[in-house]
Amino acid sequence: MIDTSDFKKGVCFVYKDEPCIIVDYTVSTPTARGGNTIFKTKLRNLKTGQLYNDSIRSGEKYGEVDMERHGASYLYNDGSRWYFMDDESFEQFDLGKDEMGGDEMYIVDGLEGIQAMLIDGNVVSVELPFSVILEVTECDPTIKGASAQAQLKPAVCETGLGIQVPPYVEAGTRIKVDTRDGKFLEREK
Repeated sequence: MIDTSDFKKGVCFVYKDEPCIIVDYTVSTPTARGGNTIFKTKLRNLKTGQLYNDSIRSGEKYGEVDMERHGASYLYNDGSRWYFMDDESFEQFDLGKDEMGGDEMYIVDGLEGIQAMLIDGNVVSVELPFSVILEVTECDPTIKGASAQAQLKPAVCETGLGIQVPPYVEAGTRIKVDTRDGKFLEREK
């Protein structure tokens, strides 16, 4: 069983008798006087691709999805679809932007650690590694002495992903980015 305390991006469970994956979620506590925590979730139905925006109270339990995971390799994209190959069966499959759920912003050539998620033998989604290396292509200049606190500045990566980075990052720097929340982790070593 999947409990609401297990919720995070990429978790799959049975919701309304359909297999769903958490695309995004936020947590809110309505009152300080014993109100239940509410998880505002954005779920994608793994069979139909339909998106649900639902609020789920804490403590609710859901069944696990009967799913297989196979290693996969990224091949290429044609602007609207991303093509992969199953490392076990060597069959190629493609996913559209809706099926990728925003993960397309983290996919670059040579990316390793991708998992294809299969339900009833059909690929429904891919799971990316927890972090990827991206190159910063555009970055605002650093303003010296602007604040006593550490400041972040906007940057754009090679895939078009917008991210907040520390002031020492410049265009051309390769950085490690968390694929779960899109945050800067560190410079590539």
